[in-house]
Amino acid sequence: MARRRKLAVPGAEQGVSRLKAEVMRREGYPVNPERPDDVKYEVAEEMGVPLKPGYNGKLSTEDAGKVGGKIGGSMVREMIRIAQEKLSKRT
Repeated sequence: MARRRKLAVPGAEQGVSRLKAEVMRREGYPVNPERPDDVKYEVAEEMGVPLKPGYNGKLSTEDAGKVGGKIGGSMVREMIRIAQEKLSKRT
């Protein structure tokens, strides 16, 4: 099945990739800034999830969610922190 993930802001892909790389580096993962999506394999290995490059059709939804939740949750926490910081500077 093809990925249909699109960001709401056209052209934001590079910024989101930089955020992912920075956040996951702070979480202690080795991240190649040129390929920040590869950090998912490090996260999966740490969590005992058998995620491999290529087809992962036998991977359970629960396992995929563990990996995506770890990465996405960290990114959301960082975005909230940034927003709160910006809002506090307004007042």
